[in-house]
Amino acid sequence: MNAATPTRATPEKAAGGRIVVVGSLNADLTIYTERLPGPGETLQGSGFGVNPGGKSANQAVAAGRLGADVALLGAVGDDANGAMLLASCTAAGVDVAAVRRAEGVETGVAVVTVDAAGENSIVISAGANGTVAPADVEASAGLFDGASVVCLCLEVAPETVLAAARAGHDAGATVVLNLSPYAPITPELARVTSVLLVNAHEASQFLDGADIPGPEAPAAAWQPVAERLAERGLDRVVVTLGAHGSVVLDRTHDADAPFTRIAPTRVVAVDTTGAGDAFTGGLATRLASGAQLADAAAFASVAAALAATKKGTQAAYPTAAEVEAVRASNRA
Repeated sequence: MNAATPTRATPEKAAGGRIVVVGSLNADLTIYTERLPGPGETLQGSGFGVNPGGKSANQAVAAGRLGADVALLGAVGDDANGAMLLASCTAAGVDVAAVRRAEGVETGVAVVTVDAAGENSIVISAGANGTVAPADVEASAGLFDGASVVCLCLEVAPETVLAAARAGHDAGATVVLNLSPYAPITPELARVTSVLLVNAHEASQFLDGADIPGPEAPAAAWQPVAERLAERGLDRVVVTLGAHGSVVLDRTHDADAPFTRIAPTRVVAVDTTGAGDAFTGGLATRLASGAQLADAAAFASVAAALAATKKGTQAAYPTAAEVEAVRASNRA
């Protein structure tokens, strides 16, 4: 069945600059099973939903739910799924004026399988996302003026990601690049990226198969990783470690000791789909308010954990009050 359009009141805007998110909007076709199927295997599912998703739309909604001033640039088809996505974003307070309705092409789709532990496997079909081009960035150039943060992922064409990164960099914004789904990036894109956000597997791929330290590794074990990233022009990197929290490598804060470990927030995971996007949205929200990268990552970690406690993606994202309540409890 189709998920109902969220009925929550539009969140109050928090203090901080504007966030611009450029990229993908997908309809998530989600089925729940006891375990993920193997090759050639058919399993019985226990539920099905069509929900608003797509990495960029998720990140924008997550930030909007947290009270950020956020605008989204992308494309949907002129179909029911596109209308669903625009309604979900609008309900979260996201400005969707720069989301184009593409003619003759369907809205992007993600087919998602979620097991009993909340883990997922995802296959995406680009649909209208494949039409998002540098021309769309140029047509919305004014959107970047005065922006504090620009959020990007790799679910749209690489030339579009680069155009948006350039626009954000030239506007003086903090450009956050979520290197997902993984693909190699050009030195120019690395140069105009302010913060790289990766999981451990993506970090290893980016560093040509390098070993990434485990969640309990000491700070010294991360120093070579920070140095290799810096050689690629990336001095501020967040490496997420799933249920084990995350690591912040910020050489601009302290070149000699760039390492900060972010402890995980323990929850009972129901559906981890979109939790990484909740992290990105939370990170962007705090960066837009002027927070240091490590503080932004700590806030984002809680937002992502809370997102995993409910089914679906955008409807599961927490408010700032919910995140701060958990952070206060953790400190008590």
